[in-house]
Amino acid sequence: MPIRAFVFDAYGTLFDVHAAIARHREPAGPEADRLSEIWRAKQLEYAWMLSAAGHYVDFWTLTGRALDHALARCPTVDRALRATLLDAYFELDAFPDARDALHALHAQGLKTAILSNGSPRMLDGAVTAAGIGAHLDAVLSVHTIRIYKPQPAVYAMAADALGVTPAEIAFVSSNRWDVMGAAAFGFTCVWVNRANLPDEYPEFAPATVVRDLSALPALAL
Repeated sequence: MPIRAFVFDAYGTLFDVHAAIARHREPAGPEADRLSEIWRAKQLEYAWMLSAAGHYVDFWTLTGRALDHALARCPTVDRALRATLLDAYFELDAFPDARDALHALHAQGLKTAILSNGSPRMLDGAVTAAGIGAHLDAVLSVHTIRIYKPQPAVYAMAADALGVTPAEIAFVSSNRWDVMGAAAFGFTCVWVNRANLPDEYPEFAPATVVRDLSALPALAL
């Protein structure tokens, strides 16, 4: 069955989750990268564990809690940076290849959407800052159903919103765990392996692995 829609994860795929630290690396000091890694890891962990326990807290709240944990683990970073880092996270930089890829896919007549753990306000801020809204047919947040990826109900949102079957969706993510969840649901998955990481979850392999988003328009032809 031909692909009719490309659905994108947001954080790490279209938007650089480490851009907040990158903007403020000098005042953050020598533990800047460690802080950013812990911040991202705890943000995801909190979402997964709450979902597994049957509870939901919005992603922006979890982002703040994860930053607090990271700051506690990195005592050389000035806690006065907290508000500045959260402001930067609200308008993360898009990867340089994101806008062109979305534009090219839309120009080919394909539907495009974001499906993200991010809260609606977070996604609106990132999409607006990146200037990619005109190239998206939908921006979908798990906040609607109050459970996080990789729960199957999240991926079902994309098929329902775009009016296509799961087999007609190419799901694009840089997060291998997200690709696993989407492949298990029935999407054709593209893993954007920007960091050249080793593969995982062999039972749910991606259909294609690419290094960046610039490869996507050719895949759609």
